[in-house]
Amino acid sequence: MAKRTKDHDAPGGRSRTERQKIERPSRAEVEAAFRTILRWTGDDPDREGLLETPARAARAYEEFFKGYREDPAAILRKTFDETAGYDEMVVLRGVRFESHCEHHIVPIIGRAWVAYVPNGRVVGISKLARVVEVYAKRLQIQEKMTAQIADTIQDVLEPQGVAVVIKAQHHCMSTRGVHKHDTDMVTSRMTGVFRDNTATRQEFLALID
Repeated sequence: MAKRTKDHDAPGGRSRTERQKIERPSRAEVEAAFRTILRWTGDDPDREGLLETPARAARAYEEFFKGYREDPAAILRKTFDETAGYDEMVVLRGVRFESHCEHHIVPIIGRAWVAYVPNGRVVGISKLARVVEVYAKRLQIQEKMTAQIADTIQDVLEPQGVAVVIKAQHHCMSTRGVHKHDTDMVTSRMTGVFRDNTATRQEFLALID
């Protein structure tokens, strides 16, 4: 059977082959593209209020999408095995994140609940939050982001199971299109004991507010 290629096989969450194919444009090219967009809106990129906007927008996008330059698997590789035999659930609740929809490049604002049951090793809790952040700082759909977080934790830590629930509001449906405000989307991914054991799954779900 062929080995499954994981999203986190290389920094940025893409396969090495995919990374080799993508050539990042220069900062000057990016700023020129934003000037074109400003003209397309009907405004004048040379007026005083917009002169520095292309440079600011380029810097903002660099921050919004910094997750492509980080390897989530590497974040989890430092673990601790002095746990006194702890083998119960570890839960990080309500991790706030800001991401962007890959269809319209508008914000997805939400929170993530991340849990795992150790199998002899634990990881610093800040590392779980950082994994959420890395995947959030990419163009996303919520379903994929949920799966990526859970599968990376499962593959790297090899715990007894992983559970991830994400609740988020999508500006692609609140600020455009159907304009449905105060509506959130909920996605989940369960592996191992969270998928197979109803009591474990319910214990986790009861911690979600």
